[in-house]
Amino acid sequence: MKPDTLKNKIVPVTTILVALIAIWYVAAILMNAPFQRDMDSRAGVTPTTMEFIGKTLAQPKPILPAPHQVAQNVYENTVLRSLSSNRSLVYHSWVTLSSTLLGFGFGMLLGILLAVLIVHNRAMDRSLMPWLVASQTIPILAIAPMIVIISYNVLTGDNALAHLLNLDSDASRLVSKALISTYLSFFPVAVGMVKGLRSPEIMHLDLMRTYYASPMQTFWKLRVPASIPFVFTSMKVAIAASLVGAIVGELPTGATAGIGSKLLAGSYYSQTIDIWAALVAGSLLAGILVAIVGLAAKIVERAMGGRPA
Repeated sequence: MKPDTLKNKIVPVTTILVALIAIWYVAAILMNAPFQRDMDSRAGVTPTTMEFIGKTLAQPKPILPAPHQVAQNVYENTVLRSLSSNRSLVYHSWVTLSSTLLGFGFGMLLGILLAVLIVHNRAMDRSLMPWLVASQTIPILAIAPMIVIISYNVLTGDNALAHLLNLDSDASRLVSKALISTYLSFFPVAVGMVKGLRSPEIMHLDLMRTYYASPMQTFWKLRVPASIPFVFTSMKVAIAASLVGAIVGELPTGATAGIGSKLLAGSYYSQTIDIWAALVAGSLLAGILVAIVGLAAKIVERAMGGRPA
């Protein structure tokens, strides 16, 4: 490992992580202290300061679980459980990942299509772009139940689309959740692609004209290669947003599997440790997905002869 990498990347990130964990422990002690003090008062116990702190960090249903409680829950529900168990975080993460990737794929296709239309048609630019921006001002929690319910009933109902796709109930539910991911992921892709397609300088466009390049040749030989860095940057945002959409899409469906279902079950039964473990699982999954997109960006840029960012 290069010294510069250790100094400029590893050390700052580790320092911030240690500081956040320390703040987390302090917050857990302060937030769990009133309940623990009440429990000790009822039991007629007067613990020492260290004993009291230890109890606040070991409550079975704390207001704010300690980091080690969350870490233990994640370990037990990943390493120590079968992957097919409905208590395994790996299983629930896989269910959420399925709708995440499907919605991300839909969002990529929709975003790229809209970007091409906006760049090559002035009327579409003036009429469509404001609506794209306006679509992101609608709270996703407000429309998620409607999108999921309507799309599920359309896909399973007696209509031409349902007969054409011929999806079973599980596949229809997957697509319904994926549409929420699509809604959140298409916008950053569209904006990034538009910026990328418009990034070539005037001199480069003039050079293509001197070669008598057709609009299609200019598009594929100049605009698309120039847009690649912008697209991959947008994809990092889109894949994370897609995961959020998949989790939100699981909330109104009463799903029995997925990170969203773990969050719901934890809230129903006041299992705050389970809630935080599910949040950590979702964060790790998002980090892995973003890292994969970043790795793909480096591979593509290197293959195109550019220097990875």
